Amino acid sequence: MRLGGTVAGIWSSPAEWEKLLISSRFRAITAPFTCHTPRKEIEEYCEICKRNDVLIAEIGVWKNIFDPDPAAAKAALEYAKGQLALADELGIPCCVNIAGTSGSAGWDAADPSNFTEETYARVVASIREILDSVRPKTACYCLEPMPWMIPDSPESCLQLIRDVDRPRCAVHMDFVNMINCPRRYLAAEEFIEDCFAQLGPLTKSTHIKDSRMDPMALTTMLTECSPGEGRLDFRKVLHILDKYLPADAPVLLEHMTTFEEYAKAYDYLKAIADAEGLTV
Repeated sequence: MRLGGTVAGIWSSPAEWEKLLISSRFRAITAPFTCHTPRKEIEEYCEICKRNDVLIAEIGVWKNIFDPDPAAAKAALEYAKGQLALADELGIPCCVNIAGTSGSAGWDAADPSNFTEETYARVVASIREILDSVRPKTACYCLEPMPWMIPDSPESCLQLIRDVDRPRCAVHMDFVNMINCPRRYLAAEEFIEDCFAQLGPLTKSTHIKDSRMDPMALTTMLTECSPGEGRLDFRKVLHILDKYLPADAPVLLEHMTTFEEYAKAYDYLKAIADAEGLTV
C-alpha cells in the first residue's frame, strides 16, 4: 500500500512544499490545490509528485451541497463539479465529499433530516447531477462514510452505488467513521474485514486512524484518535488492507494538525508493517 496523508507544515511556494513532502516520507497524499488554484501552480505540484513517485490519491470537496442557504448550496454543487473535473484531468482517482445536511448545526453535523427518505433521494440525485455534468473518464466521485450521515455502513455504501447507477460512482473507505456503536467497536477488526470484503474492489482511497471508547462511561461516546492511541489492532488492520487492496492502493492518515503528529502516526504504522513483512 502507499501510506501517506496530508502534507502538514508552513510553506509559501511549491518548492517549500516539496521539502515537507520529502520529509514526510508519504507515498500518497491529498491534493494540495483546488480547481481555483492558478494553473501554473497546479502543474508545479503535479510535477513535484511525479518526480518523487507520490500519488495524489484524492481531492476533497468538503462543502455542503444541501446548505440551507440556496446560494451556498449552489456554489458547493458547482465546486464539487469543478473538483471532479480537475481530478479527471489530472488522473486523480478519487474526488471525495460527504453527503451534506440541510440542518443548521453545521455542514457535517448530525441532524434528524440526515436519514429521511427525502434526503436519500436528494443524495442520489446530487451525485447523478455531478457525474452527468462532468462525465469523468477515470476519476470517481465518492462519499466518505460518516457516523450520522449516509452512507454509514458497507451495506449502505453498496446500496447507494446501486441507486446512483453511474459507472464513476465508487467508494471512499473510512472504517473508523463507520464504527459508530459499541457492537462494531468491540468487534472492530471483524467489522473492518467485512467492510473491505464487501467494498474492497470499489474502494478508490482509504483513511486510516484509530478509535477509542470509555468502557465504563454512560452513555456511549466513541472518539477518533491517531493510530496507536485507541483500541484497534493495527497488526490485524494492516493485514486486512494488504489482503483486499491492490499493492499500490493509497492509505491516508488524516485529521492531525502538525507535521510531528503525522510523523508519529506514520512511524507507528510503518514499524508494524515492517515487523509483519508488509510493504508500505
